[in-house]
Amino acid sequence: MSKRVDQLNDLRTKTSDQLEEDLRAAKEALFKLRFRHATNELENTTALRQTRRSIARINTVLGEKRRAG
Repeated sequence: MSKRVDQLNDLRTKTSDQLEEDLRAAKEALFKLRFRHATNELENTTALRQTRRSIARINTVLGEKRRAG
């Protein structure tokens, strides 16, 4: 399986509370990355994109759980 499928399967096994905590942590990490990018301290600029996509995956799974009941 691909890495993304594994990530999604891991997210789907978590509870909504765990996902909310992961989402909060990812948003905080994104804020810190943006700050470091703005001050030219960020070496790995792909981390911004990866973190945004991680947030999107978490939101997707949370939406699935909300729709499922």
